[in-house]
Amino acid sequence: MLLYAVTDRAWTGRQTLYEQVECALKGGITCLQLREKHLDETGFYEEAVEIGRLCRTYHVPFIVNDNVELAVRCHADGVHVGQSDRKAAEARAIIGPNRILGVSAKTVEQAQEAQAAGADYLGVGAVFSTSTKPDASAVSRDTVRQICSAVKIPVVAIGGIKKDNILQLTGCGADGVALVSAIFSAADIEKECRELRKLARKMTEETQ
Repeated sequence: MLLYAVTDRAWTGRQTLYEQVECALKGGITCLQLREKHLDETGFYEEAVEIGRLCRTYHVPFIVNDNVELAVRCHADGVHVGQSDRKAAEARAIIGPNRILGVSAKTVEQAQEAQAAGADYLGVGAVFSTSTKPDASAVSRDTVRQICSAVKIPVVAIGGIKKDNILQLTGCGADGVALVSAIFSAADIEKECRELRKLARKMTEETQ
């Protein structure tokens, strides 16, 4: 969970999404979530199979966003669901006991409910304002700290995190950071990931 990359094809063009993901993997990301809001089911499935195979080559967990059935079909390592998506308990029943289940949470109550429903980790945010989800309400560092103290599963901070603010999360208890634009909008994704991983490591070590 240290450096968790979430895809967004808004920054493709110079490179394909596949090429961007491979650069991120070379740079040291520790988990990859494939997030597609506009591809049809067939396109999403084909892309998931291809990128999932790439992640396995690098021994990095491959997570599908939202689409629980597709995650099972493409043999993903797991699925991530939000509060407005399928219920965590229902997702767990579909994916079975051996796949990873991630759940978004903004409050201690949501976090505890997700853990009770079988979540393996939580995505908590947005901790900073973010262009990826401009309507996402902010989650304070105090709330992140409270959530981390209230659950036994890993917590990943997400939302507007980049090199110049990542260390502001030091001491909040998060096990890692999830990033979208900070990775995929970079001119040199591999180099950016190496630097982000060092900062994420520093953040978590100082938290401990």
